[in-house]
Amino acid sequence: MNADGDPVPLILGTWPTPVERAPRLAAALGLGADDLWIKRDDLTGLGGGGNKVRKLQYSCAQALAVGATTLITTGAAQSNHARLTAAAAARLGMGCVLILEGERPAARPGNLLLDALAGAAVTWARPGQARVEADLAAREVTLAGGIPFVIPFGGSSSYAARGYVDCATELLAQVPDLRHVIVAVGSGGTMAGLVAGLGASRVIGVHTGAVPDPAATVADLLAGLTGHDAHAADLQISTGQVGDGYQAITAATRNAILLAARTEGIFLDPTYTGRAMAGLVDLCSGHTISPGQVTVFLHTGGLPGLLAHPELATALG
Repeated sequence: MNADGDPVPLILGTWPTPVERAPRLAAALGLGADDLWIKRDDLTGLGGGGNKVRKLQYSCAQALAVGATTLITTGAAQSNHARLTAAAAARLGMGCVLILEGERPAARPGNLLLDALAGAAVTWARPGQARVEADLAAREVTLAGGIPFVIPFGGSSSYAARGYVDCATELLAQVPDLRHVIVAVGSGGTMAGLVAGLGASRVIGVHTGAVPDPAATVADLLAGLTGHDAHAADLQISTGQVGDGYQAITAATRNAILLAARTEGIFLDPTYTGRAMAGLVDLCSGHTISPGQVTVFLHTGGLPGLLAHPELATALG
């Protein structure tokens, strides 16, 4: 425990993650060659990488502090958080139960293959029933003599969001003159931690459709993180990239994925980072972001999920 009585976070990844200039992508967006940087949180190390590793360092410390034997969490079929929870459980010698919404597919594409490789048990839940199934799984672990620890959807709690306060500290050391940070908003913890560390004026979230009210979700997490009231109206969140819903691929997202791949060799996923890049394209074209303003795109990972969408091949020329 630290001086505040909280568990000391684990080290599950490789830190700090690098930042890289993206001059060809910057030119395509109408920015200067030194204006755009990519923070490579897809290179966090554990389980294929991604932003959830920072949060899991805190959540798993809580789990170990109570003697947990099994991690339980929820998500969509191609949940990056579920994959990394399974990987963290394997590294820590714990069991893992994943409650995924939808119907069991005939094959195991993308993240589902990695979930299985890490030894996670998967239960499929009807939409809206994942938390109920997680509670049932926790009772089953307890009845079997184990100690469950349920990690919330997306790994986002005010405590786990401290992982992105850590990231904000890295960014200030790496890109001290940054003006904007662009990040996908799923369960909200990543943006909340960045806002706590950088201020709301420098962080722009791109809504992915994962939660009904992203601003309220981030504000609640931020209030718990800082101990002060947070106002949703103070947050900068672009809501124009959701399209037909969280698991649907939009034309703007397809185009953004191709743009990043063909200018910088950077691969994005269609749920989070592809939408965030589409949001960046829109922010530049609308002059919210202008030449001379140093901008960091936070690459939160998700490559395995990309490989579960063969329909993207139709966008290739």
